[in-house]
Amino acid sequence: MEFFNKVGKVALGSRLRLMTAIITDDAARIYESYGMNFMPKWFPVFYTLLEEKEMTITEIASEIGHSQPSVSKIIQEMIAAGLIEENQKSSDKRRNIVVLTPQGWEFSKELKLQLKDVEAAVDGLITESSHNLWAALEEWEFLLEQKSLLKRVNEHKKKRESQDVKIVEFEPKYLDAFRSLNIEWISTYFEMEEADYKALDNPDEYILNKGGKILVALYHDEPVGVCALIKMNNSDYDFEMAKMAVSPKAQGKNIGFLLGQAIANSARELGAEKIYLESNTILKPAINLYYKLGFQKVFGLATPYKRCNIQMELKI
Repeated sequence: MEFFNKVGKVALGSRLRLMTAIITDDAARIYESYGMNFMPKWFPVFYTLLEEKEMTITEIASEIGHSQPSVSKIIQEMIAAGLIEENQKSSDKRRNIVVLTPQGWEFSKELKLQLKDVEAAVDGLITESSHNLWAALEEWEFLLEQKSLLKRVNEHKKKRESQDVKIVEFEPKYLDAFRSLNIEWISTYFEMEEADYKALDNPDEYILNKGGKILVALYHDEPVGVCALIKMNNSDYDFEMAKMAVSPKAQGKNIGFLLGQAIANSARELGAEKIYLESNTILKPAINLYYKLGFQKVFGLATPYKRCNIQMELKI
């Protein structure tokens, strides 16, 4: 246990595997002490057949949460032990039915007595312990089903790495980054259009001198993301959020969200009430980001872009 005390919670999987090994070894010895020729890994299959009487391999695998090849292997071992048999008669001849043999049914009587003793022993452990492991496992399984450990770890990774991201205002030294990041992003999914070149080749004339802004995301002082706030000549919208691009090597660091937040804050500081954007629905991560920022779908505005098939607005 000294190792786990040193390492802490990051060794959760290793510790659970160790406990599983300890309990499985004890389970094998328990069967031996009752004079039973039975392996612990057979139990879920045997118990399911005991309850359901007959099932296919696929149904058993689904019921106990194992893979079909794993269940097939266990069934072959149990057939060799004389506890179950397959290929029984069925109304649907395509179904490969598995059932307990007479020997299996006789064995189940002994097993039920053993299970009473095991359940009593586990209840004793729960009573002696400060925490109910069985209840905790049920709770953890539910929580991990809602959100996996992988997703939880990635969220913390994104949060930690986003702390090293700085959002700064555009300077001439970021002109190449503004242009190259957008060209790289647009060319990956679409084709560059005339309106793209206007904004990227002449950001002062097209964006900044008209009262707009360009923000740059720096990661370790390297420009890895950009986004523009473009003044609109429209009675409904003050600005358009456009030309957001994040370097592929910097994705997963929450940069798009940080840029979007900063753009919305800039628009608010400039007195805007609503901002507008255009995108394409094939860009699912981007669309999800816009919804996360609070944008909602709208319709009807003329667009200079062939690639635009969704329009959105944010009330700020």
